[in-house]
This record gives sequence, C-alpha cells and structure tokens, in this order.
Amino acid sequence: MSTPLKAASPPSATGAGRHAAPPPGRPKNLRAWATRAPLMPALVFLIVVTQLPFVATLVISLFEWNSLYPDARSFTGLSNYGTVLGDARLRDSVLTTVVLTVTVVLASLVLGLALALLLDRSFRGRGLVRTMLIAPFLVVPVAAALLWKHVLFNPEYGLLNGMLNWFGGLLGFEDVIQPDWISDMPLLAVETALVWQWTPFMMLILLAGLQSRPAEMIEAARIDGAGAWQIFRYLTLPHLRRYLELGGLLGSIYIVQNFDAVFTMTSGGLGTANLPYTIYETFYRAHEYGLASAAGVLVVIGSIILATFALRVVSSLFSEEASR
Repeated sequence: MSTPLKAASPPSATGAGRHAAPPPGRPKNLRAWATRAPLMPALVFLIVVTQLPFVATLVISLFEWNSLYPDARSFTGLSNYGTVLGDARLRDSVLTTVVLTVTVVLASLVLGLALALLLDRSFRGRGLVRTMLIAPFLVVPVAAALLWKHVLFNPEYGLLNGMLNWFGGLLGFEDVIQPDWISDMPLLAVETALVWQWTPFMMLILLAGLQSRPAEMIEAARIDGAGAWQIFRYLTLPHLRRYLELGGLLGSIYIVQNFDAVFTMTSGGLGTANLPYTIYETFYRAHEYGLASAAGVLVVIGSIILATFALRVVSSLFSEEASR
C-alpha cells in the first residue's frame, strides 16, 4: 500500500529572505551623501580660497611677467625656477631662512622644555604663572616685533639700555656702553623676538606630553632609587621624543614662512632677509611676478614636505595613545 505523498511546503519567508539578493545600494549611497553634504560648503570654500590661488601662482610662475611691461609677457616654462635656484640673492635668503629657523626652533624647544618641567610641578599660583607664560604667543606678530624694536631694543629709550645704564650706575661706572642692538646684531635681535613669541607654543606641547606620562612608572622608578636626573634622562626624554619632534616640525613650518618680524624690525636689511621677505621684494618692488611666483611655489613645496612629517608624527602620537 503506497504512502500518500506530502505536498511540498512553500518556502518560508525567513528562508527566502536569507538567500535573497541584497537590495540595491542606492539608499546606502544617498545616506552617505546626506552625511557628507553639510561638509560641501566648507570644502568648496577651502578649494576657492587655497587651491585656486595656488594653481594661479603655479601658472604665473611659468611666464616671464613684469607688471611694468605687461605687453612683454611670454611663456618661459620652467626657466623661472632655474633663475630662482641660481640667483645668489635668493640662495643667501635661503641660508638666512635655514639659520633663523634652526636657531629659533632649537632655542624655543629648550626653553619650552624648561618651562614645561616647571609647570609640571604643583605650587601656589601655577595657573597665574601658566597664563603669563602663554601670553607672548597670543600677541599679534607685528605688535610683538614692534614691542621688541621700540620698547626693548631702542638705543635711546629702550628698556635694555636703560637697565644697563642703571646697573652701571649702581656699580659706579660713569660711561656705560649703549649698544644699538638691531644694528650691531640684527639677526640675533630677530631671533630673540621670535624665540620669545614661540617658546610658549613649545611649552604647551611639551607640557601636554609631560602630563601624559604614566604616573605608576615614575613612582616605581623613585621607589627603586632613581634620582631626578635619571628619571628625566631615561623616562621623561624618551617619552617626550614624539612631542619634541612635533613641536620642532610645527615650529619649522611657521618660522620658515615668517615675514612680520623681519619686515618690522630690519626691513630685510643687514643680512636678515629671509625667503618670504625676498619673495615680497621680488613681487612688490621689482614687479617680477613670474620669479616671485616660482619662489613662492618652492616655499609651498618645502612647507608641504615639513607638514607631511608633522602629520606622520601626529598620527603616531594618536596611535600610541590609542594603544594604551
């Protein structure tokens, strides 16, 4: 006797849905564009303000273009870059820029580290001291340069010469030398003003690094008998290496492009003309738009290289913090 065949049951909705093809990706793409849409105005603004002028500068750098002779404009290709790299005045300005940048960054890092170590300790009035030490970085660069030029370095009524005269009177000297600081040591005067302004920036970065040290590691080192110098040399400095690199790279990016101090204090004279000031003279005084644009493009390329290293250091810092 044959058994009746069972009717095949229809596939369940659950099973059918499990093996069905995924829905089209249009809603997902719409969702992605909806989340990116608020950023589009900022992106368009960034492109218009930064990228289009750079493209225009790049195009102008390929022309021999003097604004005094606008009809004599002609396409010269990369010859302006060869002229810029072969110009002795521009080479001297590059050397001045390197010396200025290295001196200011190293001095700011050393002083910033000393101040960060001071502020890492607990003492009465630390908040007030921190605010006073940060204040120079908040001063407008032109105002800071004018402050050093007239209030401190002026040979007739400057504070430095006034202090020398006062100390000389206390020691019984009648004729005290009153140096003309900017004329006698122009590059050092510019470097001093920049170090005064950029030391707080380095201090803040290094103070953040000091406060991110593991307290247990420092306490264990003290229990094991390590002194203050040993803790600083073998624990603090290795921990601050990334922060020192970050401060040095960011400081280099800004100091390379510094124009205010040189223009305000010396007007590029006495061997203080750095690359931005030389570009300014080429553009506004010699009216050589092509040469000035080529030099500006080279400065931008150098700044991009430094910024790339800075971003790598920042990303490594973030990855280290995330791995803890």
